[in-house]
Amino acid sequence: MNNPHKPLEIHDLTVSYQRKPVLYGIDLEIEEGSLVGVIGPNGAGKSTLVKTIMNMVKPNGGYVKIFGRAPKAGISRIGYVPQRETVDWDFPVTVMDVVLMGRYGHLGWLRKIGETDRRIACECLEQVHMLPYANRQIGNLSGGQQQRVFLARALAQESSLYLMDEPFAGVDAVTEKTIVSILKEMRDRGKTLVIVHHDLASAREYFDHLLLLNMRKVAYGKTEEVFKPDLLQKTYGGRLSILSDMASKSAGVRVIEKEAYFTEK
Repeated sequence: MNNPHKPLEIHDLTVSYQRKPVLYGIDLEIEEGSLVGVIGPNGAGKSTLVKTIMNMVKPNGGYVKIFGRAPKAGISRIGYVPQRETVDWDFPVTVMDVVLMGRYGHLGWLRKIGETDRRIACECLEQVHMLPYANRQIGNLSGGQQQRVFLARALAQESSLYLMDEPFAGVDAVTEKTIVSILKEMRDRGKTLVIVHHDLASAREYFDHLLLLNMRKVAYGKTEEVFKPDLLQKTYGGRLSILSDMASKSAGVRVIEKEAYFTEK
């Protein structure tokens, strides 16, 4: 069923921590079925933006709407993958327990986890290649395996909008490739995904839209339109180094960067 409202609308959003502004006047509208990367330097407000959308941080001004509703009302339509370092990995739960947490939003009053929920949880674990670990304690997994489990939990929520805060941090190359493939499959099924990402070099390959953020919105749009040296320089300032000459093809119409990354001074 088509929803007349966009999955995510943000208008004039301003957020401060202890009177110190972190985000200024953010305006953003994300279309359904978009795979969006949020990139910017450390301290740019990327995680704060996600937490504000999740209603975990209260804004000083402006508003967020999720499918036309306030965050508190629309939260049930969001699947969330937090940063790994914010999770207590010593908490005594199994992989299956964690994934089944994603089903709680579908349970009615006093309803218990049922066979349908367990079937969906198993399917989600199979999708991230973690079903054989279903009875393993979450704290006994590698960083990449833990991230796959949290992705499975998000899949089990069967949400319309997904927010993920650096899902590739601390994972191995195989896990990263698996996650990217799943994200693109979700997008192709009409899901909307907003991903905080720290690796500038892979951003063009992973996302079809980019939000360049440094406390303010520098730019938002299709990746090929936004991933430009001038906008990246404006986002990262003196901390961005783009190595290699810009090579042009076909009478200079298409510009290719051979290598790009940022370094902290």
